[in-house]
Amino acid sequence: MTSRTKLLLLATTMLGFAGAAEAQVTVGITVSQTGPAAALGIPQKNSVAQLPKEIGGQKVEYVVLDDATDPTKAVANARKMIAENKIDYLIGSSATPGSAALVDVAAETKTPFCAMVPTKGLVDPVDDKRKWVFKAPQNDAIMAEALLDHMVANGIKSVAFIGYTDGYGQGWLDEVERLYPAKGIKITAVERFQRTDTSVTAQTLKILASNPDAVLVAASGTVAAMPHKTLKEQGYTKPIYQTHGVSTMDFVRVGGKDVNGTVFPAGPVVVADLLPDSHPSKAGSLEYIKTYEANNKMPFAGFGAHLVDCMTIAVPGIKAAAAGSAKPGTPEFRAAVRDAMEKNKDVVGLHGVFSFSPTDHAGLDKRSRVLVKIVDGKWTLLP
Repeated sequence: MTSRTKLLLLATTMLGFAGAAEAQVTVGITVSQTGPAAALGIPQKNSVAQLPKEIGGQKVEYVVLDDATDPTKAVANARKMIAENKIDYLIGSSATPGSAALVDVAAETKTPFCAMVPTKGLVDPVDDKRKWVFKAPQNDAIMAEALLDHMVANGIKSVAFIGYTDGYGQGWLDEVERLYPAKGIKITAVERFQRTDTSVTAQTLKILASNPDAVLVAASGTVAAMPHKTLKEQGYTKPIYQTHGVSTMDFVRVGGKDVNGTVFPAGPVVVADLLPDSHPSKAGSLEYIKTYEANNKMPFAGFGAHLVDCMTIAVPGIKAAAAGSAKPGTPEFRAAVRDAMEKNKDVVGLHGVFSFSPTDHAGLDKRSRVLVKIVDGKWTLLP
């Protein structure tokens, strides 16, 4: 072998080592940093700094894009990251319409995808399309049952519903109509509104006319304060319930005295300091909150924890894929991540403990919920 040939072989070998060293896992994230869902998207974007930088011996890079609460933009972001950044895992979006639109993208490109909205239909049933989709937030049914138990215990016999016209509102309405009448609670009115609406006066007047014992608002962030405050201004004095979409102190700030006494379900991270020490999510939640608030100089919101949970449930899958022969950036690696994620058992997250199966890509049980009451501008934990 000539000296020239030896040098060429050495150079080729070193390039191969360099390529292996540079291989890294890439995660694509599309969130609503602007638009109606910004109250959800901003804490999600702010939480990216707390995601793992290395998994299974592979460096992890995060590509974060703003979809402005626009489903079309969310799809464009995802396609861009898949085509240009060769992402191995997709997370998004902050609102249900964008997340629902990403299901088709994930299935078409065979990219494992974690949704950050609670809508059950994104992962159920787990068919050929939805097998690529996992979900971090609690199913609407888990949260709706928590409110139902509280209503029954407090003698409520009728409830009116007002919620978004999109998948978030529909998901909650489906569960309310399925569960509540069976427990003796009559639904007196159903009203809907757009996330971008600036008034719900007509809808709330119809609710008042139905004379319910309580009202359930299925909206999110500060937008959920609008129907709540409107009902109060119109003289409604009975209980108004909210969903886990209001798990942010911005809701309390905007709602002010009108939301005092409100009861809503939430993930355990929302009231981490009030949880018993035995709760599996307490220690991690306290650490997340401490770091988030130090990094961002603002109160945390439970929505950011959904982003962290999306990565937490991916870690076992990425580790398993990295231990195999497939390389990041390839279809084989993405498939290996998906397959391993589906085998997750008792993975402790900030919002609960995840266990998946080929027929369950939601994976949470009742440990993923608590009931919260707003008292004098603060969250308190109900028994």
